[in-house]
Amino acid sequence: MTSELEAKLKTLPASPGVYFHKNRDGEIIYVGKAAVLKNRVRQYFHKDLKDPKTEALKAEIYDTDWIVVDTEMDALFLESEMIKRYLPKWNILLRDDKTVSYVRIDMKSEVPYVSMTRQPLDDQATYVGPFYAKLPVEKALRILRKIFPYYTKPFDGKKSLDTDLGLTPGIEVLKVTPTEYKKNLRKLIRYLEGGREKLLKELEKEMRAAAATEDFEKAAELRNQYFGLKELKKKIVFSDKEFLDISSDQALLALQKLLRLDAPPRRIEGYDISHVQGTDVVASMVVFTNGASDRSEYRKFKLRKQQNNDFESMREVLTRRLKHEEWPYPDLIVLDGGIPQLSAVYDLLAEKHLPAIGRDKSGDHARNAAVKIIIPRPVDAKIEYETISLNSHSHIAKLIARIDEESHRFAITYHRLLRSKSLLK
Repeated sequence: MTSELEAKLKTLPASPGVYFHKNRDGEIIYVGKAAVLKNRVRQYFHKDLKDPKTEALKAEIYDTDWIVVDTEMDALFLESEMIKRYLPKWNILLRDDKTVSYVRIDMKSEVPYVSMTRQPLDDQATYVGPFYAKLPVEKALRILRKIFPYYTKPFDGKKSLDTDLGLTPGIEVLKVTPTEYKKNLRKLIRYLEGGREKLLKELEKEMRAAAATEDFEKAAELRNQYFGLKELKKKIVFSDKEFLDISSDQALLALQKLLRLDAPPRRIEGYDISHVQGTDVVASMVVFTNGASDRSEYRKFKLRKQQNNDFESMREVLTRRLKHEEWPYPDLIVLDGGIPQLSAVYDLLAEKHLPAIGRDKSGDHARNAAVKIIIPRPVDAKIEYETISLNSHSHIAKLIARIDEESHRFAITYHRLLRSKSLLK
């Protein structure tokens, strides 16, 4: 351990967070979470480590960074996002497949149930994750079940102890309908995916509306959900902190410098178009807040003009998006495509003073595809486009690749849904 790292470790806070071990080249080789950063990170440097794999990891550590969050569950979500972004080699080498978990909810079923699985299937169920620690997620779900009751196994219509404890929605005793149950499950999914603040606002609005129409039973149920979620953040699970500390996110700092921005881009929006020869044309808008995916802010578009022209489709999407002033404007836009896509929308974005870059991959969305970005630069009275090829191991490259991966996944999922509906007509 270098003297610089030894001094740095003395500043570790006694707070939950995510830490990044790096090698001599500055490459992130391991991402981990901690309830108390100070205790967890220092464990790696004890002389009595007995696990040979951890000893081998320790031998490669040259530097360590960390991001402080509010709660252990915040650390859980951020760790998952950062592992997906960086794919650190030691997370792969040390990982046992049993440690990766997803929350599964089959909303296509008449009466869905909530479970955890290690392997997501292509079965049209909703999967939230992956999570790299099972017990904290199970603990969170047990608490959330008291707020949004759900079934944990296929529905058989029989009353059980869980019914009496209020842990099931009560379809078996005609307390609610399957439709009402699914509505509450959607709230649970939104909460797990990070849409906590918006969900609280909607619950408060629904509660007041129910009281105004004198539907006091419904108002009481919504009140219990609302205050249950407000109380939840005091126990173990999620934080309502708007922004994470991004001082350690080198990708955002590097983007600020490369693009000559006034500040690190806290909100980044990524766009992609998906279709088959101009049919079922859709677009995705994914949002990354402080370098981490923010699924509660994702949006999808069905193109009004169905055509095999990605440039015009991209212009339609950005035109429609900019009309939604209730959605916060981004600090940076990342388009799937090169100069033609950027040229098609540059005037729209320039009018709003919104910076944008393109990622030119020639249709290659593989994880290891070359990361080539296109940057528009105003020169005199015209726009010149600068092409930069990024080292695939750089922080910027990994962030851009992650945004592109998410925008492509979200767009193609929506496209396949519309296409399957078209085939059934």
